[in-house]
Amino acid sequence: MLRGFATINFWVDDVQAASDWYAELLGIEPYFSRPGPDGRPAYIEFRVGDHQAELGLIDSRFGPTGAKGPGGGVMHWHVDDLEATVDKLLSMGATEYQPIHEHGPGFITASVIDPFGNVLGVMYNQHYLDTLDGKP
Repeated sequence: MLRGFATINFWVDDVQAASDWYAELLGIEPYFSRPGPDGRPAYIEFRVGDHQAELGLIDSRFGPTGAKGPGGGVMHWHVDDLEATVDKLLSMGATEYQPIHEHGPGFITASVIDPFGNVLGVMYNQHYLDTLDGKP
C-alpha cells in the first residue's frame, strides 16, 4: 500500500528565506517554484537524495489551521556523516530537537528544528545503504 516516500512539505512564513537556507544546506537550487496570488513565492520544491525525493516549502498562509510549530512525527533523511551533518545544521541556525542517539548497530538518529519551525530528522541507517547496494 505505501510504495515509498514521495514528498515532504514544510510550512514556512518566508518561502524565499527558507528556500535560500535549504539551497545552502543542500548545495543545490530548487527545481520548481510557484508564485502565490500576490506574486511572492508560495511553493518551492527541491529534489533530494538517491531517489530524488521531493522537499516542498509551502507558504504557511496556505497551510492547515494549526500547522505552526514542530509536530509529533519525524521523517529522517539518511546522511553518511551524522555528527558532521548535525554540526552543520546547528551552525546554520537550527536548534536541537532530539540529540544524537544510537538505537542499535547501524541506526543513529538526531533531529533539529530548522529556522522556520520545522522538524528535520537525520539518520545514519546501515539498512538504507545495504538496500542501495542491492542487499536484502
